[in-house]
Amino acid sequence: MSFTPLSIEGVWLHTPEVWPDERGTFHEVFKLSQISEQLGRDFQVKQVNQSTSAAGVIRGIHWTDGPEGQAKYLSCPKGSLWDVVVDLRPSSRTYGQWDARMLSEANGQSLLISEGIGHAFLALEEGTVANYLCTSEFNPDADKTINPMDSNLSIGFLAKANEFGIHDLILSPKDASGSAFQPK
Repeated sequence: MSFTPLSIEGVWLHTPEVWPDERGTFHEVFKLSQISEQLGRDFQVKQVNQSTSAAGVIRGIHWTDGPEGQAKYLSCPKGSLWDVVVDLRPSSRTYGQWDARMLSEANGQSLLISEGIGHAFLALEEGTVANYLCTSEFNPDADKTINPMDSNLSIGFLAKANEFGIHDLILSPKDASGSAFQPK
């Protein structure tokens, strides 16, 4: 199990070791001891969420703005998605910057996303499933949303969708009316 840092400090891509045999494959999706040993951080799961999305669905940009915060460990066991992280920590040197990775059933990769990092994804296939392990329970008072199409962030959701033959993006009313990103 290996973790590779992304350009946003506090976000890592997990690439599992896969063991194939005549039955199929096996890999460890999440292992707390490896996170502790390799990254020097704790990750106590307090809530697990799962979503299923049609191709072209964008979920996010979401984050928890409360004293506890919320780290996430996200994987895609079915379909594929373009996963985007946005640094929303004003004291961070990468504040306002974003990075993205493809997560899919085929690559088995996951993202570990620290507290204070916004998260969104674009589903690239019908029936794409995303699983989230979260370090805090949902708190509606601390739940925050930034519109993923905000021009201050210039995230290329439409361009990425077009690469996969998707021409219509689908956002929830909550995400479409999310707040604007506030640059420093």
